[in-house]
Amino acid sequence: MTVLVLYATIEGQSRKIAEHAAAQLEKAGQGVVLADLREPGFAIPGRFDGVLLCAPIHVGRYPDSVVRFLIDWKAALADVPTALISVTLGIYSKDAEDRAEAESYPAKLEKKTGFHMNRIHHAAGALKFLEYDFFKRMLMRQIAAAEGGPVDTSQDHEFTDWAALDSFVGEFADDVALAARA
Repeated sequence: MTVLVLYATIEGQSRKIAEHAAAQLEKAGQGVVLADLREPGFAIPGRFDGVLLCAPIHVGRYPDSVVRFLIDWKAALADVPTALISVTLGIYSKDAEDRAEAESYPAKLEKKTGFHMNRIHHAAGALKFLEYDFFKRMLMRQIAAAEGGPVDTSQDHEFTDWAALDSFVGEFADDVALAARA
């Protein structure tokens, strides 16, 4: 059994999460092909036993490459187990409304693409202060301060719950194995 793990990334955290998920799938006995969704020539989804997509939310939406992929490949994706890891700092918010908004993005993606994911996991991303330009660093620091989060811009701050992610990926690996036996 082989799983296609695709990611789109802006600042690198979605790639890191996808790489971690791929390693967990391999530990579960799955073959894995890991690819950046934006790179041409990635594998054809219909040739895999499952597809895991890891995508960030920035400025209230997923990258265009994610939307295009789901629209273009929804017929092939409908034939295999699928999962989405939705990456956003909003899921880490102390404000219930912010978390609810973060949780709503996969449904908006489904409405836009017409494709329903079998499983969805919400993962908090990271504040990549060391990678931001001055203006973005100050803006993100201000947002973090308003949330009561870290404001030390001399280092990055990661909020991904790796144990919860491992549990999700394990459940998805079970889905793929079950579908392959059917």
